[in-house]
Amino acid sequence: MLLRMSTLFLRTLRDDPADAEVPSHRLLARGGYIRRAAPGGFTWLPLGFRVFRNVERIVREEMDAMGAQEVHFPALLPREPYEATGRWTEYGPNLFRLKDRRGNDFLLGPTHEEMFTLLVKDLYGSYKDLPLSLYQIQTKYRDEARPRAGLFRGREFTMKDSYSFDVDDAGLDRSYAAHREAYIRIFDRLGLDYVIVAAMSGAMGGSKSEEFLHPTAIGEDTFVRSAGGYAANVEAVATVVPDAIPFDGLPESHVEDTPDTPTIETLVAVARELFPDAGYTAASTLKNVVVTLVHPDGSREPLVIGLPGDREVDAKRLEAQVAPAEVAPFDDFAKHPALVKGYIGPQVLGAENGAKIRYLVDPRIVPGSRWITGANEPGKHVFDLVAGRDFTWDGVIEAAEVLAGDPAPDGSGPLELARGVEMGHIFQLGRKYAEALDLKVLDENGKLVTVTMGSYGIGVSRAVAAIAESTHDELGLVWPREVAPADVHLVATGKDAAVFEAAEALAAELVAAGLTVLYDDRPKVSPGVKFKDAELLGMPTIVTVGRGLAEGVIEVRDRRTGDREEVPVAEAGARVLAATRT
Repeated sequence: MLLRMSTLFLRTLRDDPADAEVPSHRLLARGGYIRRAAPGGFTWLPLGFRVFRNVERIVREEMDAMGAQEVHFPALLPREPYEATGRWTEYGPNLFRLKDRRGNDFLLGPTHEEMFTLLVKDLYGSYKDLPLSLYQIQTKYRDEARPRAGLFRGREFTMKDSYSFDVDDAGLDRSYAAHREAYIRIFDRLGLDYVIVAAMSGAMGGSKSEEFLHPTAIGEDTFVRSAGGYAANVEAVATVVPDAIPFDGLPESHVEDTPDTPTIETLVAVARELFPDAGYTAASTLKNVVVTLVHPDGSREPLVIGLPGDREVDAKRLEAQVAPAEVAPFDDFAKHPALVKGYIGPQVLGAENGAKIRYLVDPRIVPGSRWITGANEPGKHVFDLVAGRDFTWDGVIEAAEVLAGDPAPDGSGPLELARGVEMGHIFQLGRKYAEALDLKVLDENGKLVTVTMGSYGIGVSRAVAAIAESTHDELGLVWPREVAPADVHLVATGKDAAVFEAAEALAAELVAAGLTVLYDDRPKVSPGVKFKDAELLGMPTIVTVGRGLAEGVIEVRDRRTGDREEVPVAEAGARVLAATRT
């Protein structure tokens, strides 16, 4: 295929768009790959859509190779299936809801578990029909509160979602493993660096869950890994729980005056003055943080979280634990006089104490552990308050931040923290959706059994941004060969007709050999502008026909390495073709 820049629907920009926060957004917009249509929504221009379709092609090829079959659902979906699974409410404000002219409720699909489940229920009814894997590549819609980072976090995006259907858990394990291997092949072909990490299933439900994260400093997800091979999304990290301590011989709790100590730092300073030999640190204190849970039905519930004072509450870990409820700041101290701001202690919390406020604690707060914490009076703290003896709790919650150096849950060494972007997520859903929508088949004995399911997603549009983010340099984009919109960027420079004639002949030869050529045939554009555009647009091979033609040579440059060579005109086609095979 020959793409002529003289007629291509393309306009490159010299300046970064004002709303572009990350390199991929800046370069894709400047290179004429995408244009912003609305907050969180982008138009794909010809070159960008070619990259998009190449990513889509790779995903489709690997899904087909693993035996999955492609279908396609509408984006406009009825309310009833999502009502049956509870997600009409659970999705909260992230769901785009609308009514038709008759007043019937619809939504724009954020994901399609319900529709896949109903489709299989409609057509299949025997164990002989399974296992089955179906997939689609389709636009999804989520009303993000703050769209950002270009294609990384939008309200409209394209995703490959696939679903496996099996008679039993052993079959689900096989389907999950097949998808996992297909994902590895997909991301390898896309040229993306990735880490497979343990993850939380969240609102999706299910048991086993893993994410494919692309490590990048701009990533919204924090993950951890150890030298021994442990890797997990920070939301899924399990705290190493210390052993409980016998109560025998522990000192009695005692209240001390600690005026002007509303923070952990001020409290530790006063504690050291009162008891200079105790070796108190922030980790000796019990911090009690109050938040408000906003449930999908709109009801609000105060929640107090107890954690060591050297840790902060990690918002993402907390949200993953309380989903589908959302977390909001707590500002109702006037309605709860037992909560003394800055001096909250656990003695007035928890159902066992008759309190109306639920109290959940960090796993490190084990029976027999001793703490300094609020005495529920202004200017006073209690020392040597023993967990399990002097106070109780309603449950345990993994909401504290994970710190570098924390031990890995599997004993494989200390953890290091990194940032990443979620590129794929695979779940063992189990029977949640099949039970809600009554998807059953007859087994070998003629008995009805509930089908078990898996769900597997890849961000197709997000992959374009991730590739751009990971392969650009200071000059522009640098596409991997398998996703580049063209194999070769052919640049004709100068005003000499012979240059354009030679470039035309070379373009025709390359196209005849099966290559896609982006040919800069613009007659009145300076060489400097053409070279800058070639660097910005990022085709893997750049070929220049210009002044060297008088000596019988053209220049072939590898955009990825910067290597250049001058090639005799007669050998140019074969040399360029060879270059595109590397």
